[in-house]
Amino acid sequence: MKTIALLALLLLSPYTSAEGPVEIPRSTKVELSDPQTNRIYPIYIKLPRSYAANPDKVYPVIYLTDGLYSFQIASGATRFPMNSGAMDEAILVSISYSKGSKGPSSRIRDYTPSAAKDWKLQTGKAAEHAQFIRETVFPYMAQQYRVHPEQRTYAGNSLGGLLGAYLLFKHPTMFDSYILGSPSVWFDNHKLLSMTMAKLEQPVRVYLSVGTLERPQYGEQQDMVDGATRLNDKILNEGGDNLTVKFVMIDGAKHATAFPTTLIQGLDWLYGLPR
Repeated sequence: MKTIALLALLLLSPYTSAEGPVEIPRSTKVELSDPQTNRIYPIYIKLPRSYAANPDKVYPVIYLTDGLYSFQIASGATRFPMNSGAMDEAILVSISYSKGSKGPSSRIRDYTPSAAKDWKLQTGKAAEHAQFIRETVFPYMAQQYRVHPEQRTYAGNSLGGLLGAYLLFKHPTMFDSYILGSPSVWFDNHKLLSMTMAKLEQPVRVYLSVGTLERPQYGEQQDMVDGATRLNDKILNEGGDNLTVKFVMIDGAKHATAFPTTLIQGLDWLYGLPR
């Protein structure tokens, strides 16, 4: 009787003891080599739920920085709105750090647009990284998947937001929309703000966001609110008629917590569908 009771309890229990890694549906990881530097970058890719059933359909692509970190956030946050029809479906692509890099070295090297003399780690290779994305990642996606050739979104946070602002200024044809979360405008004595913004020949949308608590008086090392505000002013002043900007302050958010809200709200602004 005890055996039967135990078996019944196991069958009725909402808990299971299954083991194994958790997988993100319809996702894969590839490794692409940068021919300029021979560095190898892991790339995380997730296809929309309707991809296999619609062989003639092409999809927008949302490109993210910071690899698995932002990939997991984007995958989880977009699952319901994309699957329920509240948001246009898109392919997610998150570019990680170069293999074998130690600590933040790859991130600092690849996401900064100028060489700062007071940094021990290498900086200032954003142009090099932009070329890798443009000449290696984009062609790979076009060859392997049904991507829309003109619908590409960039999403980055902190130094990733700095890289995105640099791309907007100097390589405006790479993406047609940007999500810039808490950009590190302070880097290299605000060097970004002295750069000239290229003329936009096509419509571009920019979602710029920062947490209200991203200030030194709340424990942050840099005043991210001041940097984002100055960046917003510069973009508006130099962007021209083809630019649409939405600047959002996230109430109560710190630098460590602002990005998930920035990402889903930015994607909803860009891809959300009317109800």
